[in-house]
Amino acid sequence: MTNLSDRIAQLSPEKRELLLQRLQSSNKKTASATIQPQSRETNTFPLSFAQKRLWFLARLEPDNPVYNQPRAFRLAGELNLEVLKLTFQEIIRRHENLRTNFSLVDGEPVQIIQPQINFEIPVVDIESLSSEAEVQKIVDQEAKKPFNLEQDSLLRVTLLKLSNLEHMVLFTTHHIISDGWSNGVLIKEFVTLYLAFLEGKPSPLPELAIQYADYAVWQRNYLRGKVWDTQLNYWQQQLGNT
Repeated sequence: MTNLSDRIAQLSPEKRELLLQRLQSSNKKTASATIQPQSRETNTFPLSFAQKRLWFLARLEPDNPVYNQPRAFRLAGELNLEVLKLTFQEIIRRHENLRTNFSLVDGEPVQIIQPQINFEIPVVDIESLSSEAEVQKIVDQEAKKPFNLEQDSLLRVTLLKLSNLEHMVLFTTHHIISDGWSNGVLIKEFVTLYLAFLEGKPSPLPELAIQYADYAVWQRNYLRGKVWDTQLNYWQQQLGNT
């Protein structure tokens, strides 16, 4: 460190000024690459580019369930329904994207984060069904129900009662708020929270530092100016050669 300080001290004033400018430029680039939490004075945020593409496709075919993301898992043993509801309510509280709808404001699609939603878990008793094929039919029907991106909760949960000691949890999200990786996170959090709440313990999960809306704002700001022009020129050249 001493040698570095000596070398800097030996620089001419012009070179020291140039070094300072380069360090400041480097710090700005690092800051621009870091996602920062945004103010929540408003609950309206821009869409990420991936969300805008999915929103456009949903507008073209509003009742098409192709972008539904269904998951199902079985719970063996005695089920505490109240704890199950509490678990999903906590997951929804933690993740703003599970409380998000999409609407047009001044001709531009935006994501609107609801402060809370009326979340219920319907219970379907299928003990009388005699075959696995009948159960699978209900699972498929639930998975194919379309979402209204402007009005519906984009996380839908249904509980199938197979017996007093066996249940199946069906949950479906729309791809505009989740993907395969984030659904895996949801399942892990469900297991952690359900077991904790079952024992009367508080949530062991830390609060999230950023939310998806923060990423969407960062992406919009980052992909502007020179970065946007570079990306646009690259893809114009690539597609122009096909």
